[in-house]
Amino acid sequence: MIKARTAKFQIGQIVRHRVFSFRGVIFDIDPEFNNTEEWWLSIPEEVRPHKDQPFYHLLAENAESEYVAYVSEQNLVPDESGEPIRHSQVAEIFIKDKSGGYRPRHPLLN
Repeated sequence: MIKARTAKFQIGQIVRHRVFSFRGVIFDIDPEFNNTEEWWLSIPEEVRPHKDQPFYHLLAENAESEYVAYVSEQNLVPDESGEPIRHSQVAEIFIKDKSGGYRPRHPLLN
């Protein structure tokens, strides 16, 4: 049986991937892995994350594109750059606050 942990990051927080060069804003959190087995098995075994940790849905971006990413907690760190997220869907989901952070536009949906 998988035991879920408390999420380290929160909705609206900007994070970056620990290994790959992309960053994003969290728009949803799964308390444990909740994707397809095919997706999980497509990750090379030597870097495959454990399922018993929070997984985050990100509006992600790298130098070339914008996309949605699904990332394990172990592979995320806070983004301290202070740079806004340019992803085209950010304004649909979030309102930027005075501190430069993001808060959900419709908090009851989360």
